[in-house]
Amino acid sequence: MTKNFFEIENVSFVAGGKNKVNNVNLSIENEGDIICLLGPSGIGKTTILRTIAGLEKINNGKITLKNRVISSNKIHIEPEDRNVALSFQENCLFPHYSVEKNINLGATRKIGKKKKINSKDIIKFLNLEKILNKYPHEISAGEAQRASLARSLISQPDLLLLDEPLSNVDQSFKEEIQVELKQILTNSKITTIIVTHDSYEAFYLGSKCAIILDGQIKQYDDPYNVYHFPNSVEVVNFLNRGILVPAKVTGENSLENDDLGTIEGNFIKHYPKGSNVKLLLQPEDLEHDDKSNLKLEVVDRKFRGTNFIYTLKTPSNTLIPVFVHSHHIHQHEVDEKFGIKRPIHIDHIVCF
Repeated sequence: MTKNFFEIENVSFVAGGKNKVNNVNLSIENEGDIICLLGPSGIGKTTILRTIAGLEKINNGKITLKNRVISSNKIHIEPEDRNVALSFQENCLFPHYSVEKNINLGATRKIGKKKKINSKDIIKFLNLEKILNKYPHEISAGEAQRASLARSLISQPDLLLLDEPLSNVDQSFKEEIQVELKQILTNSKITTIIVTHDSYEAFYLGSKCAIILDGQIKQYDDPYNVYHFPNSVEVVNFLNRGILVPAKVTGENSLENDDLGTIEGNFIKHYPKGSNVKLLLQPEDLEHDDKSNLKLEVVDRKFRGTNFIYTLKTPSNTLIPVFVHSHHIHQHEVDEKFGIKRPIHIDHIVCF
């Protein structure tokens, strides 16, 4: 018997006769936990959800939900008997039913001992009041996606599977929905797996994130560790939240880069003195200082509301991103010089 609420053990996920994601091991320890699957398009994220829902079969390993095997090479519980709800990215509403009737189909599912979710609250939260009497062909893709999400939430399954649930939602409305959605899932203890291509969404919603690349889960960890302690160059490149620069280890807590000089901090992994490594530099690792004698050329500046991300060019033509709070009075233009505070200290030195 497994101690985890949900578990995938040694499963290869297949679609169209071709392996998409191989030898997956993944577990959700507690009921009500939310995890996110991140990866590029076509990598197999949706295939994983379809298989968990029972729409695809497996040839090896097993999938367990609440101590019951729902998929293996010998067992295949039919989708309607799994108490698993799957909300697709595309419109999956019944075309001959109104939006309201589509949503209320979720209320007909067995609730069990869970506290019933009020359908009116869900409809209001997802801003669906004005389209309840319309039919799927009369509403937008974003509205259809929200109606499908409402139906899935109201059904209160043992496991909720969401495939890019907010991809068609306007950006101005998306963050508000994310906050409400997390509260509903957490308060109702609905265990959820969310597929998304948006790392910010995954880091906010998920208690853990799985990074899927090249047919494998490369890293499965809490969002903080995925971001600050990526375990491979592939994860670094996928997240695109920093760059790798060449450096030489000069001591137990120091290394040297030709452009930046000495960098000190705590190594996540030990490297012998003299080792040549690739150092991960993320935008928040370097600090701005107008008075510094280490000045680099500004080649780009992105305004992100709460901050600026400056792209700086080093003498060796390496492009380095640096975070600056938006309240910083002295803004730098392209081609100007930008000072980097010395001595450079990075709390967590990640190298490959």
